[in-house]
Amino acid sequence: MPELPDITIYLEALESRIRGHLLERVRLASPFLLRTAEPALASVFGQRVTGLRRLGKRIAIGFENDQWLVLHLMIAGRLHWLAHGTKRSRAGRPLATFEFDNGALTLTEAGTQRRASLHVVRGEEGLRAHERAGLQVLEASRQAFAQRLRSTNHTLKRALTDPQLFSGIGNAYSDEILHAAKLSPVALTEKLTDEEVARLQAATVKVLMRWISVLRSETAGQFPEGVTAFREGFAVHGRFGKPCPVCGTKVQRIRYASNETNYCPRCQTAGRILADRSLSRLLKDDWPRSIEEMEKQEDGKATGG
Repeated sequence: MPELPDITIYLEALESRIRGHLLERVRLASPFLLRTAEPALASVFGQRVTGLRRLGKRIAIGFENDQWLVLHLMIAGRLHWLAHGTKRSRAGRPLATFEFDNGALTLTEAGTQRRASLHVVRGEEGLRAHERAGLQVLEASRQAFAQRLRSTNHTLKRALTDPQLFSGIGNAYSDEILHAAKLSPVALTEKLTDEEVARLQAATVKVLMRWISVLRSETAGQFPEGVTAFREGFAVHGRFGKPCPVCGTKVQRIRYASNETNYCPRCQTAGRILADRSLSRLLKDDWPRSIEEMEKQEDGKATGG
């Protein structure tokens, strides 16, 4: 799912392409994409774009009549830009095409599950219904960050990805933040020391700002077409079994539902291998509980023992 750095780059690309331009019409290939009936989608046709805004992981496009389009890309939704005179995108048949006076913005969604959504809302009140009240971490003070983190007692992974607590952080960047902060994803928020909270806040800002800079450099003014949850240069996310770039220990993971948590057991959990709910129950006594046990098992397999 596109997270804060990705949405930031999308917004920058849209800012230079559609602000001040007229939306002529919207073509919908899927009736399930549009989730609202009032205001009507046609209410923004012929209207000029006056603002763009990030609402957590959503993109909001504002028009001169104070109507807004709110796009949630979910996991597999991606945006593409076709300037007038360019060939049709190779990204496949779009779910929606937003036709502007200078080009077209298309929305595609990989896979068969249709989770992306489009809402039409009116004014600030309508926008507030899609703002999950998460803290804007790049603007917040250390005190505000600490207060929000300790407002509930969750694991750090759950806290960072809770949109009611923090805005725009999801599965991928939470892994990177926790690795940079050298903190366990299952550590409880109420048990963190002041120093650990400060470390987490600093890592959050550093990781997000670094990746905004990297993505901005990669696109170099072009429309972002390489949005993905698995980036070359990530330390742990999507790198199960690969060496940690800091200490060389194999990255481990906890899998649950359609997500997973990736971490370095040496850098983050003092050498402890965290239990994977399904796999650790299956293996029982054979589940390694430390780096040493894991390495012994691997040595045994390598020698046929």
